[in-house]
Amino acid sequence: MELRGVCVLLGVLLLLHCSAQQNQPRRKPAKKEPERQDAAIEQLQKQINDIVSELNLLKEQQALQTVCLKGIKIHRKCYLVDPVRKGYHTASEDCNNLGGVLGTPASSDENDQLRDYIRQSIGPGEQVWLGATDMVKEGAWVDQTGLDLTYKNWDASNSRSPQPDGGQSQNCAVLSVASQGKWSDQNCKDEKASVCQFNIV
Repeated sequence: MELRGVCVLLGVLLLLHCSAQQNQPRRKPAKKEPERQDAAIEQLQKQINDIVSELNLLKEQQALQTVCLKGIKIHRKCYLVDPVRKGYHTASEDCNNLGGVLGTPASSDENDQLRDYIRQSIGPGEQVWLGATDMVKEGAWVDQTGLDLTYKNWDASNSRSPQPDGGQSQNCAVLSVASQGKWSDQNCKDEKASVCQFNIV
């Protein structure tokens, strides 16, 4: 509804501007008149740019509300599971196209809530891609923005092979619902479900 109001306001401003220009009597322009016209045009352009920015923000907020309604809100983030199995890079691109990134929990509580949401959404035996990789430097796990992870939940329960254990062949992290939300490293070409994260401003 707000979006329609902004569009109507933009249309009215444009009509008023065109009408004002048509109704002005034609006279010989004074030397300073072009400067005033330039200033008026700049001011109108600024108003239009402000309206367009506000319109884009409203679109983002509306899209985010839709995501939160379909998914779950956890700690100022919205998460949305995609049950379609795909490789890490495709999953990442799909999240980016929706305006988000692959999810990366930042705390134990956030990880537990995300695990429970995934279990309810796609099943108790699933694994989902997270937004954590060590592709750039082996063993240096970073999120999708390239920042070091502030929280990690690697599965260390297997003493012979604690996670992450894949070396250079396994550079992408998954969250396993069956392992109580523990993480492991997998080959990025494997096909898994994924979870997108959208930050709430």
